[in-house]
Amino acid sequence: MPLDSDLLPAPLRQWFAARGWTLRDHQRAMLEAAAGGQSALLIAPTGGGKTLAGFLPSLADLTRAPREGLHTLYISPLKALAVDVHRNLEQPIAEAGLPVSHETRTGDTPAAKRQRQRTHPPNLLMTTPESLALMLSYPDAPRLFGDLAAVVVDELHALAGTKRGDQLALCLARLRALRPQVRAVGLSATVAQPEALACHVAPDAVVIRGAAGATAEVGILDAAKDPPWAGHMAHHAMPEVMDQIRSHRTTLVFVNTRAQGEIVFQALWRLNDEALPIALHHGSLAAEQRRKVEAAMAAGKLRAVVATSSLDLGIDWGAVDLVIQIGAPKGSARMIQRIGRANHRLDAPSQALLVPGNRFEYLECEAALDAMRAGELDDPPPRAGALDVLAQHVLGVACAGAFHPDDLFAEVRTAAPYADLDRETFDGVLRFVKDGGYALKTYDQYRRLAPLKDGRFKIANPRFVRDWRMNVGTIVEAETLKVRLGRGPYLGEVEEYFVMGLAPGDTFIFAGQTLRFEGVREMTVIAAKAQGQDPKVPAYMGGRLPISARLADRVVAILSDPVRRARLPAAVRDWADIQEARSTLPRPGTVLVETFPRRGRAFLVAYSLAGRNAHQTLGMLLTRRMERLKLKPLGFVANDYAIAVWSAVDAADHVERLFDYDILGDDLEEWMAESPMLKRAFRQVAVIAGLVQRRIAGAEKSGRQVTFNSDLIYDVLRKYEPEHVLLRATRADAEGGLIDLHRLTDMLYKAQGNIEHRRLARVSPLAVPVLLDIGKESMAGAILDDLLDEAAADLIAEAVG
Repeated sequence: MPLDSDLLPAPLRQWFAARGWTLRDHQRAMLEAAAGGQSALLIAPTGGGKTLAGFLPSLADLTRAPREGLHTLYISPLKALAVDVHRNLEQPIAEAGLPVSHETRTGDTPAAKRQRQRTHPPNLLMTTPESLALMLSYPDAPRLFGDLAAVVVDELHALAGTKRGDQLALCLARLRALRPQVRAVGLSATVAQPEALACHVAPDAVVIRGAAGATAEVGILDAAKDPPWAGHMAHHAMPEVMDQIRSHRTTLVFVNTRAQGEIVFQALWRLNDEALPIALHHGSLAAEQRRKVEAAMAAGKLRAVVATSSLDLGIDWGAVDLVIQIGAPKGSARMIQRIGRANHRLDAPSQALLVPGNRFEYLECEAALDAMRAGELDDPPPRAGALDVLAQHVLGVACAGAFHPDDLFAEVRTAAPYADLDRETFDGVLRFVKDGGYALKTYDQYRRLAPLKDGRFKIANPRFVRDWRMNVGTIVEAETLKVRLGRGPYLGEVEEYFVMGLAPGDTFIFAGQTLRFEGVREMTVIAAKAQGQDPKVPAYMGGRLPISARLADRVVAILSDPVRRARLPAAVRDWADIQEARSTLPRPGTVLVETFPRRGRAFLVAYSLAGRNAHQTLGMLLTRRMERLKLKPLGFVANDYAIAVWSAVDAADHVERLFDYDILGDDLEEWMAESPMLKRAFRQVAVIAGLVQRRIAGAEKSGRQVTFNSDLIYDVLRKYEPEHVLLRATRADAEGGLIDLHRLTDMLYKAQGNIEHRRLARVSPLAVPVLLDIGKESMAGAILDDLLDEAAADLIAEAVG
């Protein structure tokens, strides 16, 4: 298609021609939309020139009419992606000789440079949601953004539906208030609900779709050893994974958790006889180490990188010709996103291999492949914006200058997550920001806003501005300690609760090395290199992703279809066939529950495939109900696929009662009221809303201090103001994530009248994986010693007879 002069100025037309390129249809559509001042969501496959399409209107505009000042904001969910896009823009700008300046601004940018960018900003500024919120909090924000032409949000799907996405949507609403003519662009490769996502870009954004790319070539790795019955590390397949690394130019090895990344990296390194350059990348490693890995990848110097979701998104490393996913992908959208990192070109198929860690995960990998072939995505549905994020935003607006509540309410409602926000709730948030609310307003530290005679509010004291800027953001990490090699370099950070379980001399794996724990000095873990037989691996809060509902349904469909089962590998097929012979298999529309005796205990196992979080909540509720029924529950364990409860008294005659839908009434309310879970959730809400500061001038509070302060406030609010907006925010967080109430509700609704109960004489093959987790996660004080030391082989032998 010819490069029309009315769409691209001569320098860009010549640059395209020199590379033998023509405008793709979606790039043309983006230029036409921009010419009409239209905001847009671009959905295009990886390698289709999506990022360039987002920037082309800005590059064309600045080439035709060069000017000083900020023209386009680029917002990325990852610092690394912002840096990568900045690097990739250098080529067209330099080769086409464009009069365009461009820089990055993230938390890693030096303070002096950030200050200069406010007074003399570049034309294109690559930043993150947190940095944008900071820039908007200054009184000079109207000047800085007064001539802003465009905002480009990359990987928008990764932000929508999260608190960072809520923060970004509020910031975009603020930008529209400061600069009504601003044009917004969203970029995404995987979208389940395009119209809903387009609303996050702008209320009037149109959807533009790119042509489909080459079909990805994805399979399940064929390993010499059978997948094990339990476990997630895929040790059995590491020799074959290493062979794939040897036979490809550059391989990205994705894992689901940081702990898994450490273990997989160690396993591969032991097999790396040729000493091929292999690296590790995850969010707890030191920023300097991550940047070294990213630079080495960009330069094509690495043969493989083991990575978590820290590299999920659109970083363009053309040398990557294979993606390997260790463990089940947990969702089709996530899998497609990761696969797209290979052969970052529209006309070249991505090459990927899935490596299941156990037999259930093999079924999940098959289900994910089915979903991919069917073009089925599983993004979560839209949800209401978080009230703690709104509270942070309201105070941020006040940091920039006085505001009127009516104006701000109208502005906030233009942000998609807050489109249905009612005035009563908004006023409750405003009252909290103003003075803490009814239960807290007598304390000076919560009187943050002062009223003006014209109905506006202003910041009450400059120290609140300083505190807000030091604590802005929606990511609240668990308390961490830095890890240091003796007096040498810092390797990264590990969570405090893991360190509490270490004694001097213990060995653990971190940053791809086996280290010996020597002690803690001033919030720093002092370690030395060591050789350990059984090193511990740091676990990270929130690292586990539950299986999506759609993938769970597909797993059940595979198990219940004899034709599909017949095509499974022999080990997986035999496992399912023996299960069918001894008991039965899960079927669509039913919940399979098995009860059986074992070593003087009564076991109940339910295969509801509702995800780990929902199962954990169900375990708490079941044990409470079993106590009232005098069944003497002893403990439970849950994974993505099943929950197992063991008790001193057989529960077989009470199965229908245990799974009655009314368990979500009083049982749930009583448990949530007593559980420490809500206090943990409140701590995060309190930090985000600014009720409790993590950082104060000249120091940083310890995790214990923050927990102590938030626990006291939580108790006060529960007693004196139970409808406080932060308690409402806490409840919403708990229901949406920690307890996954939606999934649990759906599962229990399905179970009513549809429980398929099997009374067995002994453990079934399908129960073995979840029973092997006993001792890893149990109710406190309810771990059965005789099960802890039990060899997996004995349990498997019992199951197969």
